[in-house]
Amino acid sequence: MAVPSFLARERIVARPGFNRWLIPPAALAVHLCIGQAYATSVYKVALVEHFDTGLTQIGIIFSIAIVMLGLSAAVFGTWVDKNGPRAAMFTSAVFWVSGFLVGSLGIYTEQLWLLYLGYGFLGGIGLGIGYISPVSTLIKWFPDRPGLATGMAIMGFGGGALIASPLSRQLMNWYDPNYDPAVAGTVPSGNAVAGLFLTLGLIYLVFMMFGAFIIRVPAANWRPDGFDPSTVKQKSLVTTENVSANNAIKTPQFWLLWTVLFCNVTAGIGILEQAAPMIQDFFRTGATSTVLAATAAGFVGLLSLFNMAGRFVWSSTSDYIGRKPIYMVYLGVGIILYVILATLGSTATWIFVVTAAIIISFYGGGFATVPAYLRDLFGTYQVGAIHGRLLTAWAAAGIAGPLIVNGVLDARGTPGELVAGDYRPALFIMVGLLAVGFVANLLIKPVSEKYFEPTQTDVPTTAAEPERSTVR
Repeated sequence: MAVPSFLARERIVARPGFNRWLIPPAALAVHLCIGQAYATSVYKVALVEHFDTGLTQIGIIFSIAIVMLGLSAAVFGTWVDKNGPRAAMFTSAVFWVSGFLVGSLGIYTEQLWLLYLGYGFLGGIGLGIGYISPVSTLIKWFPDRPGLATGMAIMGFGGGALIASPLSRQLMNWYDPNYDPAVAGTVPSGNAVAGLFLTLGLIYLVFMMFGAFIIRVPAANWRPDGFDPSTVKQKSLVTTENVSANNAIKTPQFWLLWTVLFCNVTAGIGILEQAAPMIQDFFRTGATSTVLAATAAGFVGLLSLFNMAGRFVWSSTSDYIGRKPIYMVYLGVGIILYVILATLGSTATWIFVVTAAIIISFYGGGFATVPAYLRDLFGTYQVGAIHGRLLTAWAAAGIAGPLIVNGVLDARGTPGELVAGDYRPALFIMVGLLAVGFVANLLIKPVSEKYFEPTQTDVPTTAAEPERSTVR
């Protein structure tokens, strides 16, 4: 599929001396916008009341978005690699913003199917293309620190709710003065949520286009000043060969890593998707409505902060200790933390908050580390396309996570009247999933040479001396 000339890859090749540290801000401009997907709990109850339905029906909106994220990333992964990040970011912005506009219309007209089509289907396509758009570019700009590079960008997706949550509350209060975000039990009107969608769509359009038009790709055979690929310390799972996207999905390593990501994501969504009401339900007894509202608002913000920080800190750490060991931490320690949350989480606020925050940092770290894990296993040739295919695990988790949590909660009682014990069955299901992921990660071994490309194909062959950067 051809793209207009102003979006073409050849138009955005960086000139000599370009500062590679300008690339992460371009990626962040997109990821901070699409990270709004993690702030859906802020207006979930309002949509339940507006459409007079249940949590499961509203949760389907988020599930559709995550399913389309995975499917669009898989389908368009090779297209993104071929046409470059500007075309991908531009396309992502068009779909993501269209999703908000159509979703706003659906809320105004009380047509739930339009919300499914808009935020769920169209917005989900924007999520998928936008999420993978800078990944392979960052890895090529930072071959010396791939975990750091992907962590810098993907942390924006985790931090999107840190901005969107308080902004959404203020905008809904503006559109509906009867809604007070400081008082538990007050719910914004449906029209306030519709106004919120319209406003966010316009704001995100500006920022995503900014990112699309400042992004650049490195010139052929470029490498950072002082970086020699032959001196890179070799670890047991790191290859200097390349595997195509079509061959990658034939390997057991791909499907083991798919299982690892699915388990880690499903468990994380179990908390994130229900974040705001969850802490209120755990500590409903003995707390005033004002305290509960303030705690819930702070909790969502804290989770967003740890989600964002975990993507940067844990992914960067993986550059030193390796990808497989860091996933053993995510999954193994995660099992312990989920057990603590289920059994002791309601005994003290600090136990609940600290435990949930660390779990979410592992959730975010898993996302940010996986592109570098793929690069270690399959090389850089089509790492963006392989990453897109792997994100079908996120699509599956986007269905499983909300269905597990919302299904359990709908069976246990009415939203707004639940207590800590109602969450325990879902939390122990997450423990089992993390155990499966832990075993899958242990089974990952180096990729067999029969899947390797016969020659180096990620950059054009040239006899010229490789271009070097004048900055680090």
